[in-house]
Amino acid sequence: MKCRHCASPLEHTFVDLGHAPPSNAYLTQDDLRRPEKTWPLKVMVCSSCWLVQTEDYTQAEELFNAEYAYFSSTSSGWLKHARQYCEQMRERLQLNGSSLVIEVASNDGYLLKNFVEWSIPCLGIEPTDSTAAAAEALGVPVLREFFGLALAERLRQEGRQADLIAGNNVYAHVPDINDFTRGLKAALKPGGTITLEFPHLLKLVQQAQFDTIYHEHFSYLSLYAVKQIFEAADLRIFDVEEIPTHGGSLRIFGCHPDDSRATSAAVSKVLQAEREAGLQAVDTYLGFQAKAEKIKLSFLEFLIAQKKAGKRVAAYGAAAKGNTLMNFAGIRPDLLPFVVDAAPSKQGKYMPGSHLPILAPAALRENRPDFLVILPWNIAAEVREQNADLAAQGTRLVTLVPDLEIS
Repeated sequence: MKCRHCASPLEHTFVDLGHAPPSNAYLTQDDLRRPEKTWPLKVMVCSSCWLVQTEDYTQAEELFNAEYAYFSSTSSGWLKHARQYCEQMRERLQLNGSSLVIEVASNDGYLLKNFVEWSIPCLGIEPTDSTAAAAEALGVPVLREFFGLALAERLRQEGRQADLIAGNNVYAHVPDINDFTRGLKAALKPGGTITLEFPHLLKLVQQAQFDTIYHEHFSYLSLYAVKQIFEAADLRIFDVEEIPTHGGSLRIFGCHPDDSRATSAAVSKVLQAEREAGLQAVDTYLGFQAKAEKIKLSFLEFLIAQKKAGKRVAAYGAAAKGNTLMNFAGIRPDLLPFVVDAAPSKQGKYMPGSHLPILAPAALRENRPDFLVILPWNIAAEVREQNADLAAQGTRLVTLVPDLEIS
């Protein structure tokens, strides 16, 4: 395999998590009787441009189909984050009724609905029918397509270049990151701004966040790698913010290279932090496998101990993170009988690979567990608040990354 950005041969493995199905391919009861597709989940690092990337196996069309079940609006914390971002961009960029905001991977309208409310023209680009329909119900216009250079050129020819292009947690999901970035260039109005949010590779490495690795994430991004990808597409990163979402993310700000805005000191600060952490040294990546295996073993030991003690264990959040962990650790319903999730689209289905039944949160009150494992640890505070009544009755809450903690 060659690097998806610079085409250098890939020689170094970052982590190998075995075989797993797509993390958002939730199953119906009928599906349980059929064969289930899995692919190797192996991540490589390019020692030329330092782009960390999954080994080539799956196609985007197989991952983001009509049955795709991730709806951004499920998390109240994420809705608040999106609203704050929109308010910040409206003020910082002086967006108004003459502007155009494009969001790539607009999902269920969680973000663009704010611009609809303010009568600022917007356009969502979202290939999955289920989420696009939800956005359209909120008044968000949506193109049901994958974004890339061809679509961006079409928008440019139609006179629909954007003052702001937003992409939250999509950049890591694109198989052809060069074509996608050239598309951002083509769709951006002169003087316009690109913002992309993505989990920061630095945090993944430092905090052993291996469960953020899944087939839908083709890339694991440092500012250093993204800066090179942007420059190759004739774009410039002029600012960056470190934000707490998804265990620690970056929000980068991009523009055309001749834009008058100066590059902020924050860019060099983050680049320096990455260098000091060893993100441009092979040895940093070669020690990650052991960290993932340590977390897996501690979780298995915990579940087996509770099973022997006759304790009831349930999990919260049928999210991609949990699916990666369940399949890497080989967890099945004999050790973890069920998981609850607030998304109606997942309830009544089964987690891919592990086949854990997904129930509504009401199941926790009907059969209070002794332990509740919070799989999406990035929203642990929100989950704790929602389940404070269970904790008051004796349920203990468990998180697993970077270490197993019981509260």
